[in-house]
Order: sequence, then structure tokens, then C-alpha cells
Amino acid sequence: MNIAVIFPGQGSQSVGMLAEYAESWHQVVDTFSEASEVLGYDLWDIVSNGPVEKLNSTEITQPAMLAADIAVMRIMSKQCMQEPVAYAGHSLGEYAALVASGALEFTTAIKLVAKRGQLMQSAVPEGKGAMAAIIGLNDDDVIRVCSEASTITGEAVEAVNFNSPGQVVIAGSAVAVEKSIALMKEAGAKRALPLPVSVPSHSSLMKPAADELEKYLADIQFKFPDIEVIHNVDAKSHNDTSSIKEALVKQLYNPVRWTQTIQILSEAADVIVECGPGKVLGGLTKRINKDVASFSLDTPDAMKKFLDSM
Repeated sequence: MNIAVIFPGQGSQSVGMLAEYAESWHQVVDTFSEASEVLGYDLWDIVSNGPVEKLNSTEITQPAMLAADIAVMRIMSKQCMQEPVAYAGHSLGEYAALVASGALEFTTAIKLVAKRGQLMQSAVPEGKGAMAAIIGLNDDDVIRVCSEASTITGEAVEAVNFNSPGQVVIAGSAVAVEKSIALMKEAGAKRALPLPVSVPSHSSLMKPAADELEKYLADIQFKFPDIEVIHNVDAKSHNDTSSIKEALVKQLYNPVRWTQTIQILSEAADVIVECGPGKVLGGLTKRINKDVASFSLDTPDAMKKFLDSM
């Protein structure tokens, strides 16, 4: 039985996440302590006690989710002796995949994602960007409607997360996203829901942040990954450090090709395991490929269920 491990990104965070794990597994507090030492503030306290507005601030959310993903992976690694055949992560989760693969040190990654969050937040003023989830239209229709909305408003809106068949996230200027939502419904979307974020991740509006991230990455030390990582931007693995850095830069202003990523992982693995809080990626996996076994290790009970299946 071959295992692939995937890591969730921004949006799966919640106040109190991993509390059940922390009761029995020291890896949770240890991992967050490592992160807190780097950041200069108590990240576990924010995760445990909030307030939610602070946790949801992107420059805090990003290191919090990275630490949560890696904490669960460390617990899994202690109990499951089988080495994964591949890793992937959704958006921010890609950094956890690189840590897991040995390509990036955890503490270095914490500094990196904190900087990434700051750059993303500063690239677009608060309230000027938006994202929305579109349910029930195919990819081509979503792309077409975004183009139409951009033409009408004169502002950018694009399909940015191809999460599963019939589920696409769009992002861009708030005005263009609002227009897209109306047009998507006219085009037959079952739902078109604004998301509670102001940073238009993976859209062309993130290009200034990507340019700054590229400069920051120049001084970051990467290694060759021990296990392949499937990257968001092209649904391919990259084994040289310059290509990995390039993929991370492009990821900021290009779509997340998650459907393709899961399809590729399904060719190599019988089981796809989501390491981190929440069950979002496990649900997407089941929609993309019903034939591959899927587990989300968001609680100790879920971890036990996965281990019992091995």
C-alpha cells in the first residue's frame, strides 16, 4: 500500500485546533514552541485562545497553519512506519510539503511563510481584493465568465483554485469579483459564495508580492527533496532548488491546479492522507477520485482510524 500525504493551507485554521492532539502528544506544543521562538510571539497561545480575528490575519494564519500541518505529520510519522511516496500541499500547504520532503528546514519555512503573509497583505489594500467559491460550473465556463466580468468592470478577476470538478475559486478586485458572482449565477452556477478574505490569492494582483518574495527567496537555503513534492503551479515535481524557488514565486500569482495534483498522486498512491486541521482536502480528494482511499487526520480518533486501516 502506497501513501501520499497532502497538507491544507489557509482557510482550515480555527481557534482551538489540535487541542485534542496536544493533550496526548508533545509534538504539538513542541512544534509551536519552535515556531514561536522564530516569530518572537506565542503562536500556540493565539491558536488556543484567539481572538479569531488575530488568527485569521494572514501573516499569523500562515505560520500557524504550517506549524499545525507539521505537528500532525510528526505525530503520524511516529506511529506509521511507512514512508510516503509523494507530498503535496494546497497553496500555503506546499511549504509544509517541502518541509516534510526535507527540502526546507521547519524554522526557515516559518520565517518564509510569515514574510509571505506580510507581502500578500501589503500587495492589495484591505477591502480592495476578494475571493469567491463557484459551485456547479465547469472550469471553462468559470474562466469565460471571469473574462466577461473583467471586460465589464475594467478590473481583474480570475479563476485561481481548480479544487475539484465543479468547484473553482475566483479572485481579483472586489468590484470584479462581485460582478462575477452575479454573472456566475446567471450562467447556471449552483452557488457563488464570497469568501471571508480580502487578499486575492493566486491572482495577477499578487504579482508585486511575488516579485518581493523572489528577492527574499534568493537568500533562503533549500535542499534537494528526499521525496517528490507535486507543486501547485504546474502539477509537477521539481528536484533542483532553483526550480523549486521559481515554482513558489509563480504560485503566488497563478492558479492552484489541485484537481491535477490529486490525479497525479492517485497514480502513485492507494491512500491519500491529509495532515493538518480540518477535512477540506479529504473532501476534495473524494470528489476528484472516488477510487483512492482518503483520510483526514484532524483528530486523534481520525488518526486511529487511519492506522487501523493499514
